[in-house]
Amino acid sequence: MAANEQLIKIFEYALNQEKTGLSFFETSLHRLGIGAAVTAFKKLIEEEKKHVIFITNIINDLKQGGDISVKSIESVTITPTNFFDERAKSEFMAQSVEQAMTPDISVFHTAMLIERDLSAFYARMAEQLEEKKAKEAFKMLSNWEKGHERFFAQIHEDLVKEYEGMPWGG
Repeated sequence: MAANEQLIKIFEYALNQEKTGLSFFETSLHRLGIGAAVTAFKKLIEEEKKHVIFITNIINDLKQGGDISVKSIESVTITPTNFFDERAKSEFMAQSVEQAMTPDISVFHTAMLIERDLSAFYARMAEQLEEKKAKEAFKMLSNWEKGHERFFAQIHEDLVKEYEGMPWGG
């Protein structure tokens, strides 16, 4: 298999994984009944859509010309997002505990695992590949996903602590 074909296959796999994660986040909106969580997920969904565009642009470059253009790499700028500001996070935590929204724990845990897996995959590809622009693209993707993973890990950890501290049984 030619190097270009191999890169296309790797980016197509990445695209499929991004779409799977995006689908999970969109479906999870229906499980989350709290405004702050829904707002955070909507922001994340918009970022994930940018990842899909980013990877799609790279695949198109590879299929058309055999090389990733700098324009494709620079086409999607994702600035770090504070999905919850402190007030929204505080309200979310209070509402979660008040309404005993235990599904939130599994949603945030699953989201964290999705982001962790993607980040690790992208980091491995950045290390293994020799093509400079592909390495750069995978480093960017890995960093974006690490930020999402940290967000979900923190919310998951906070929710677990809240639920563990609840006076169960009245």
